[in-house]
Amino acid sequence: MKPTENLGSFLAHAVVLEDEAAQRYDELAEAMRQHNNPEVTDLFERMAGYSRLHRAEATDLAERYAGGLPALKPWEFNWPGMESPESASMEGSHYLMTAHHALKLALGAERSAQAFYAGVAAAATTDRIRELATEFAEEEADHARQLIDWLERVPPPDPGWDEDLDPPVEVE
Repeated sequence: MKPTENLGSFLAHAVVLEDEAAQRYDELAEAMRQHNNPEVTDLFERMAGYSRLHRAEATDLAERYAGGLPALKPWEFNWPGMESPESASMEGSHYLMTAHHALKLALGAERSAQAFYAGVAAAATTDRIRELATEFAEEEADHARQLIDWLERVPPPDPGWDEDLDPPVEVE
């Protein structure tokens, strides 16, 4: 079932997208907590909270309009890449990252989610899927605009921000 052709499938994609985004933000928050970076920890925790709110909204819509969520297997999801689009890239994280970096990482995830929903809206075979995908794309675009506003208030890091004279050591 493609998300462009079946409302339940579309909402299942939205639930997984938001769930994976929340999990990834939780992982990043914990990494920042481990490295005593409370400002960025707080930011990632807030982003995880937003994702959980969207997940609940999609789950509620599935219950009300699609008879619940279909039990899709992992390989039945139609993502544009290997993961759901809103999963913030772990490759973009660094234990010394600043709020500026965190905002850019979150902005990339929000833009990917917006593009996914816009793509579903453009290819939707039903009006209801098109309407919801358009609404979700607009929500993600609004989140991206908010992050851009925050980025304008947060200065970029100084050169050498990632230099650490006593870097963490990985014990094997």
